[in-house]
Amino acid sequence: MLAKLSDEIPTGEGWLYEPKWDGFRCIVFRDGDSLQLTSRNERPFTRYFPELLDPLAAALPSQCVLDGEIVIPAAGDRGLDFDALLQRIHPAESRVKRLAAETPASFVAFDLLALGERSLLAEPLAVRHGLLQQALAAAAAPIHLCPSTTDAAMAGRWFVEFEGAGLDGVIAKRLTDPYTPDKRTLVKVKHRRTADCVIAGYRVHKDGNGVGSLLLGLFAADGVLHHVGVAASFTAKRRTELLAELAPLTHDALAAHPWREWAEWSSAAVGAGQRMPGAGSRWNAGKDLSWVPLRIERVAEVTFGQLQEGRFRHGSQFLHWRADRGPETCTYDQLEVAAPVPFGRLVSGA
Repeated sequence: MLAKLSDEIPTGEGWLYEPKWDGFRCIVFRDGDSLQLTSRNERPFTRYFPELLDPLAAALPSQCVLDGEIVIPAAGDRGLDFDALLQRIHPAESRVKRLAAETPASFVAFDLLALGERSLLAEPLAVRHGLLQQALAAAAAPIHLCPSTTDAAMAGRWFVEFEGAGLDGVIAKRLTDPYTPDKRTLVKVKHRRTADCVIAGYRVHKDGNGVGSLLLGLFAADGVLHHVGVAASFTAKRRTELLAELAPLTHDALAAHPWREWAEWSSAAVGAGQRMPGAGSRWNAGKDLSWVPLRIERVAEVTFGQLQEGRFRHGSQFLHWRADRGPETCTYDQLEVAAPVPFGRLVSGA
């Protein structure tokens, strides 16, 4: 099931609320001794999270299909560690095994799609949720039942307090709804804020025409400019406009660019036909992440949902240029950062 975005938590009778986890969406298939983990788009996860297989086998009925999220608790009671989760998608089995021991994952279940020979897709959420609670009644860490409530006030508290753990917001589901794959029947309420960022470069759109994304930077207290994310999702017309608009800023851009070493390293590697660490996507091996440097002169206001480990989680949206602000004013100090929340509190819903 997919979710449509809302600015407010829906209220009234018939809603079930859950925290919105920021991990890997995962469908668990169990048939006796066979256990398979896949993404929502049926990409295999089983080999990347071997530490979950025995706990899932111990916790689940012998035949079932679950919908949930794979997450990694952060060290020091800081909620979730999405960067550690990304590191798990790696071709080397030895690395996967090492990380499984060093940063073990957890599974948070929030729906039950089949039990025994019975498909539950057409059943209302109220039925599926009740059966899920029974099925996981004896589950122990690292397998967790997602906390839920029918109290909108409690959902509002989760929305505010759980942000510090890296959670994305709140999901609202109608208790009468069946399970509808690939349809946006859920309501997603996410954190959305704005920040003024340095535009330090851009990436060309995948079709080769215009600006695909803008590289965003913020200055730390020591004066270092950090890459915090990208702003993308421009129309074809706007991509072309941006290319012309930013062209003057490409002249002598590397001369004093704070990311000069990154740009030169990337250019040299591409010229030599070398694949750079971090220069491609784990999810799309053909994705080109090379970039065009710009002189550090432009500031833009962008939206962002969440700051985690010094970077914006998920893509940001460009709002407008800030001609009234200098790049040096674009610092982390402008951002509100929520207090950390222990992972144990998240899964308990306390």
